[in-house]
Amino acid sequence: MTVRVERTLRVDASPEDIWEFIADPAERARAISVVDRFDRRGETTIWHIDLPIPLVRRTLQVRTKDVERNPPTDVKFRGTSKAFTVTGKHTIAKADHSATVSNVFVVEGRAPGVERFFERNFEEEIGNLERALRRYLDEQ
Repeated sequence: MTVRVERTLRVDASPEDIWEFIADPAERARAISVVDRFDRRGETTIWHIDLPIPLVRRTLQVRTKDVERNPPTDVKFRGTSKAFTVTGKHTIAKADHSATVSNVFVVEGRAPGVERFFERNFEEEIGNLERALRRYLDEQ
């Protein structure tokens, strides 16, 4: 089963400033609540995630890698694990004195409950990403 979720954010910042955050795999990983920790190995980031779903009793390793990078407008990543594959795309567009960040995530589950977890928790996770982005921009 596959689930696709989308949300667009409006941010009072330039696309270039947003790009610095959104294109950084470490910043993206830190914003996700189920990422317990992550390791960088060259161009690959390993997310160690703890999903609160039945039949998954241990931390999963998700190998993520950027598959498209078009500074400063979009980045697409793909992550794979034994339980699921996730593809995420963040597209930044200038809008008057602000910018929009369109986020699209597609999760293909191989373990029962994975898609439902992401579908139920997407709003909270995208909220985490938005708060992390705004904190990052405030610190600049």
